[in-house]
Amino acid sequence: MTLPKRPDIDEYFLKIASVVAERSTCRRHHMGAIAVRDKHILTTGYNGAPAGAKDCLELGCLRDELGIESGTRQEICRAIHAEQNVIIQAGLHGVSLEGSTVYCTHTPCVLCAKMLVNAKIARFVSFGKYNDDRFIEIFREAGIEVGIKERPPAEITFLD
Repeated sequence: MTLPKRPDIDEYFLKIASVVAERSTCRRHHMGAIAVRDKHILTTGYNGAPAGAKDCLELGCLRDELGIESGTRQEICRAIHAEQNVIIQAGLHGVSLEGSTVYCTHTPCVLCAKMLVNAKIARFVSFGKYNDDRFIEIFREAGIEVGIKERPPAEITFLD
């Protein structure tokens, strides 16, 4: 009997971020993020409308209606980004993200990158690419390590 391969720690947390992304209410991208320190999940976040507000699943995508390309004009969107929700949840629950690793299904937009720098994260790991590469220089200047990994398998393996 061959045992399934045990995922390494980055694959493990990227897989969890992928499950978090399933809660997204965005019609364009389902994005999920988790903040981790010492192999302990601190907070999670996915992209979607502010709490209590109508979302794109209900109202339709304003960016699609206006023909706005991905990676541009982020302010014309109902959604709060997954990384922003990770930071907001940390603030609401009194959790510092300093020194943490943020695992996210996509690389960050420039606005999220600046927020993550100010949250003092140490590392950012992703498998998907967002249409905005300006985060690279921002993270380099701040000394944030970046890891781009393979997309983890979608299936979950169980031993019977």
